[in-house]
Amino acid sequence: MKFLDERDGGDKTSALSAVIDSMWEKFLPEIRNRAQTLEDAAHSAAAGKLSQTEREAAQAAAHKLAGTLGTFGLGRGTKLARELERMFVAADVVPADRLAKMAAEVHAIIESRK
Repeated sequence: MKFLDERDGGDKTSALSAVIDSMWEKFLPEIRNRAQTLEDAAHSAAAGKLSQTEREAAQAAAHKLAGTLGTFGLGRGTKLARELERMFVAADVVPADRLAKMAAEVHAIIESRK
């Protein structure tokens, strides 16, 4: 792909935006699955049934989302995902209501990017 400099009417920026949007569409199903993993783990935690396997899957999903969402301009999502990752790594009791709110917000942030 050839990028044009800013003297050419900002085509460089619009070309980059188009590439990022294309990547978003390509990876959106995987991103949604990761967000669903967070929400499922939060629901399990609320029911008092969060298994170690679910906790580890949620931690991995949060880690990957933290690394991905900022790339797509979703800095708040990255921040939340990092915090969720830390919460799922922690060995102590996970505050289920906070997990649920944060996981729902990550989901909403993802869905808000169109």
